[in-house]
Amino acid sequence: MNSLNFTISPLWSITFVVLSILLLVHPSYGSSLTSSFYEKTCPNALKTIQQAIQKAVSNESRMAASLIRLHFHDCFVQGCDASILLDAQATSTSERNAFQNIGSLRGYEVVDSVKVEVEKLCPGIVSCADILAVTARDASVIAGGPSWTVMLGRRDSTTANRTLAESDLPLSTSTLDEQISIFSNKGLNTREMVALTGSHTLGQAQCSHYRERIYNGTQIDATFAQNLQKNCTRSGQNDSSNLAPFDLVTPNSFDNNYFKNLLVKKGLLPSDQILFSGGATDNIVVEYSKDASKFNTDFADAMVKMGNISPLTGSEGVIRKICSKNN
Repeated sequence: MNSLNFTISPLWSITFVVLSILLLVHPSYGSSLTSSFYEKTCPNALKTIQQAIQKAVSNESRMAASLIRLHFHDCFVQGCDASILLDAQATSTSERNAFQNIGSLRGYEVVDSVKVEVEKLCPGIVSCADILAVTARDASVIAGGPSWTVMLGRRDSTTANRTLAESDLPLSTSTLDEQISIFSNKGLNTREMVALTGSHTLGQAQCSHYRERIYNGTQIDATFAQNLQKNCTRSGQNDSSNLAPFDLVTPNSFDNNYFKNLLVKKGLLPSDQILFSGGATDNIVVEYSKDASKFNTDFADAMVKMGNISPLTGSEGVIRKICSKNN
């Protein structure tokens, strides 16, 4: 057989070298999240996180909802970079003080304690942003919800942005169009928005967020409203922080009762009930109310997609030693 001779031009040689350098030094080239990111550098990290979350949720069942919400509120501001965890001493623009977060977002101390345990295993290796992503998955599973493969390799931001938090996070009074727009701006479609909002199958909300609905709302079951009024007065004196579960039926179980409640006008927040109010999401709510398996699958897929919103990877960001503070 005749041999084949290949000649590499000087121009191609130069191009190859330049591309190789870019892959090494530029974080947007070749950097991606992977499920095996800590397989060699911290192989017991995921097991350690899971054990810590199991203990935290066992101590307080409400914590499952809080940890899922933390991951959501992180990813919607600057991407999934653990900026939500930086406290006011770390930055004057702490996202914790945004009006969607202050006084209601919780679980910070759980994440801090998980970080301490992981640091003992492998100092400076596992990011706080990845811990948030893993804790959200573990919290779902512990509460009886779906599992998913968490993609890893995020790094931590050194900054937070309260202004962005207040503009990019949904409100309890957000209209359907506003919610669709907020999620769309993050690359999440309408079905994914409904699935992610279904995390309200767990957790509780403060009276201040549902008071207006139970006294002046039109799409609300009368008996449901009256029962809530017992713990949330019209005057609002000293009871604004009183809590009510999103799902009165199975408040600590991840299931599809949240959607069943919407069908009978028993959504706790205005932004919950708006998902079933004659609009574009009605059919999705009906589907999930009938098919828990479909809801679980869509929720897991949406969580994976949400976890991939603008992560810092490669040489971007840092690995914070303490999640609430900069190094």
